[in-house]
Amino acid sequence: MRKDIHSILRRPLVTEKTTGQKDDLNQVVFVVRRDATKVDIRSAVEELLGAEVSAVNTMLYRGKPKRVGRNFGKRSNWKKAVVTLAPGAEVDFFGALEDLEAVPAE
Repeated sequence: MRKDIHSILRRPLVTEKTTGQKDDLNQVVFVVRRDATKVDIRSAVEELLGAEVSAVNTMLYRGKPKRVGRNFGKRSNWKKAVVTLAPGAEVDFFGALEDLEAVPAE
């Protein structure tokens, strides 16, 4: 069964560390489906974002137990993918936001 390519990449993970990785190492980080393989992630990035991928590393994170008052629960488990782009490849997540700032407000 083939997974839907649009559901593999959940969202980009934008933190101070991942911004540094993007600038220094040409790596972008995504939260992905837990059942996605490295091959699925590579094909999704290449098809959806149009960037050539040289490597994919994945990590599974266990959800932490949380408590609110007397109620106990647990956050969901999630998977992170660090995608190393080929030299010269670039992905711009916030290009549209910079264009909005250039337009004067009415």
